[in-house]
Amino acid sequence: MSNIKAENRTRFGVPANSMVFARAVHKSYGQLEVLKGVDLDVPAGTVACIIGPSGSGKSTFLRCINHLEKLSGGILLVDGEFVGYDLRGDKLFEVKDDELCKRRAEIGMLFQSFNLFSHMTVMENIIEAPTQVRRVPVDKAKAEAEVLLARVGLSDKVDRYPRELSGGQQQRVAIARAMAMKPKVLLFDEPTSALDPELVGEVLQVMRDLAQTGMTMVVVTHEIGFAREIGDELIFMDGGVIVERGNPREMIAKPKSPRTAEFLSKVL
Repeated sequence: MSNIKAENRTRFGVPANSMVFARAVHKSYGQLEVLKGVDLDVPAGTVACIIGPSGSGKSTFLRCINHLEKLSGGILLVDGEFVGYDLRGDKLFEVKDDELCKRRAEIGMLFQSFNLFSHMTVMENIIEAPTQVRRVPVDKAKAEAEVLLARVGLSDKVDRYPRELSGGQQQRVAIARAMAMKPKVLLFDEPTSALDPELVGEVLQVMRDLAQTGMTMVVVTHEIGFAREIGDELIFMDGGVIVERGNPREMIAKPKSPRTAEFLSKVL
């Protein structure tokens, strides 16, 4: 463990096995306060599923983890380190773009839209970041991409373009592309919400397989069944705060908060 990680863990009371650690995270856009003090700890190797109504702050919090959104207050560490900041004394200073890219490369993120490069083949999409950001030799990147494509069941789509794939296949390519960077944590922002119902299952199966390998995952989702089956912790957000959290099976069966119960009654 680096000295910086060790110092941060001691200073902020971060558990030794914590991968994502948030304390009093706030995010505002002008007068609109979207996150109102979020505390969360996601241990390494676990799956945290976040549910809640639209506008509750779920996606904003996810984007704060990899510094796609800058915090308005609080602290957020990934594997004991700040992503977009350096701590000097008692003040946080933003890091330069090249350092931010380096740190962000440790965090994979999957969106509702697949964000594949339309002018690149499946193989080219997957090897682009490893070769350009991590300077992995092309031959090695291709060999690793072939392994990843086999894992997501798309070995026969190497030379296809995104437009030639179904939505489910594109999302599975996006997952393989994220995995090609060997991230410490994967963030999923409603990865199945843009898919036709019959394609949802194939993406969720890939996510199940990833969970079984010990990949740390933070998943914003409407798929309550997936959260119940795969999640190690379920987090219900509303109004910019965490209303309730706990074991997914227990929480779905018998929520403690009336607001959680009301929400689940509408989505189950």
